[in-house]
Amino acid sequence: MLRYTLMRLGIFAGCFVVVWGLVYAGVVPHGLGGSNIMWVALLALVISAPISFVVLRKERDRASVQVAGRVDRMKANIESSRSQEDDVVDAVADVAQDASGAQRQAS
Repeated sequence: MLRYTLMRLGIFAGCFVVVWGLVYAGVVPHGLGGSNIMWVALLALVISAPISFVVLRKERDRASVQVAGRVDRMKANIESSRSQEDDVVDAVADVAQDASGAQRQAS
């Protein structure tokens, strides 16, 4: 997952440098007033998103398999905890039922 994130960040950084160069060269218009850096960042984000979508497809699939594995392990752990809690609750209920039955017999 970290690898995918770093690759995506690298594509964004590359696009940022290219867009900044194009703005500096006058090929792409400057932003309004002091918003030039925001304009460059936004344009780089818009350009890098489809590039990342296409170029990082295999890496994204690998990352999703890792995430799905983690989710499955977490679900198994939660289910294990839930069953342990159910066993404890059932044991306490049995003890309470036995105690109330013993009280009824004593009375």
